[in-house]
Amino acid sequence: MARIRIGDILLSKALINENQVKIALIQQKITGELFGDAIVKLGFVSSKELGQALAEQAGMEYIDLSQYPISEDALKLIPKEVAEGTGFIPIELVDGRLKIGVTNPSNILAIDKVVSLTRTQPKVYMVDPDNFRESLEKGYFFLENPIEQNRNKIIGEIKEAGTAGGTEVTSLTDMLFMDGIRQHATDIHITPASDIIHIFYRIDGVLRYGYALPRVVLSGIVSRIKILSKLDIAETRLPQDGSFTYEFLNKKYDIRVSTVPTIYGENVVMRILAGTGALLRIGTLGFDEQSEKEIRRLFQKPYGVILIAGPTGSGKTTTLYAALREINILERNVITVEDPVEYKLSMVRQTQVNEKAGYDFAFAARNFMRQDPDVMLIGEIRDEETAAIAIRTSITGHLVLSTIHTNDAVTSIPRLLDLKVDKFLMSSSLLAIIAQRLARKICTFCKTSYRLNDDEKKLFQDFGMSVENVFKGEGCSKCNNVGYSGRIVIGEILVIDDELRDLIFADVPVTALQSAAVKKGMVTLKGDGLRKVAQGIISLEELNRITG
Repeated sequence: MARIRIGDILLSKALINENQVKIALIQQKITGELFGDAIVKLGFVSSKELGQALAEQAGMEYIDLSQYPISEDALKLIPKEVAEGTGFIPIELVDGRLKIGVTNPSNILAIDKVVSLTRTQPKVYMVDPDNFRESLEKGYFFLENPIEQNRNKIIGEIKEAGTAGGTEVTSLTDMLFMDGIRQHATDIHITPASDIIHIFYRIDGVLRYGYALPRVVLSGIVSRIKILSKLDIAETRLPQDGSFTYEFLNKKYDIRVSTVPTIYGENVVMRILAGTGALLRIGTLGFDEQSEKEIRRLFQKPYGVILIAGPTGSGKTTTLYAALREINILERNVITVEDPVEYKLSMVRQTQVNEKAGYDFAFAARNFMRQDPDVMLIGEIRDEETAAIAIRTSITGHLVLSTIHTNDAVTSIPRLLDLKVDKFLMSSSLLAIIAQRLARKICTFCKTSYRLNDDEKKLFQDFGMSVENVFKGEGCSKCNNVGYSGRIVIGEILVIDDELRDLIFADVPVTALQSAAVKKGMVTLKGDGLRKVAQGIISLEELNRITG
């Protein structure tokens, strides 16, 4: 039986179209690369989507290494040079049998090598090339360089000497970054106290305590971070902001730095921006089927403004780019200005804010009109000028996409009015506001059910649901004993129709807008979250944490 071609699998799943296949084949002829590599490089599919398609083609099971922690016991069984040279990654040891990941389903050599080393037949899974390389490098690096052990050794030496030299300070600072990257943290907090320094990491949206360092290293670590960020090391009385690029295992991370003076010394917060992330699709974010259809319909509109609302770290940019992939970028000229560029999309003209050069959102948006755009993505509406330009651009026949920092969809309207946007222009140009949060998913390995009390049952009844039992995570080694693994979107979509336009123009209260939207069928953030609790995806505790 003939094997189904990879292109046909991707076409059958509507992940690519015929035009994209033609372009990939043109690129393939010029570069000589494999068809799969060409479509990933062009940005038509992600590395993960290709890996899943290859797994289906070969009749194998796929494992997403970004969501699956690699076991140190498995790594210890196979030397790095063997795994790298043979093209497989040890994943986990279960009942004496090794699970391995391969990027090539025909890799018989990997199976033979594992059998010769472990005397047992491995269980083989398909993994995607990007996650394979990153997981292999990180897994063996941290196996050979145990951070906690090395850090404790340096701390012991500092305590014994009573002082910290340049080498110790450099090592501890690097460990701060490496530990953050290892744990997929988005932020690192260095918080001084009277006699110690506390280190916190924000992981999956929650601040977690990391460890403590001797007070004596504070000035050295802060100075090193300031030097890297090109900040004034002599200025300790005023807040400062800067950034630098940190390279680790052949991958570059943009680090945004903020320092603030406190009574115990300078507090430092660093945001880790992991360069280009994996491209996602609307269907993988967590919106329900009806919301997915609505988002796809909205992003096909020829003109108007679509806003994604939510606080910092709520996944607004990810949703914006996932929805942007629904636009036919071969027929429509898409141009963006971002701060920074988080995802690279082929065939999209992307630019990055440069405040020092005077290139901000407003300046870019003004000049984009000369670039013959169909769709304009403005990273964030943060001032009056940007808001006014976005509205005016949409009225002249362009689709404008942006983000705004508000708590929910309806409160974005008074926020725009606060930015001096004309009521009539706003009501006539707004297509929709999508508000969202990121909720931590219950760990599938330690998921357990429990019975709701009467007050909790009533909460569901108020939203028209009858629920007796829900789930939570007990905590296990797979999820670092927190009970959660990965995140999912909970969202609400406010579609602006004629009735809501009239209400906006009439300057009615926010509560009246909310009531009108709910009557028309809008599912609120809380309602969408409760649905996901009932489905066993998120816990009630997590929903209360993010929505109140």
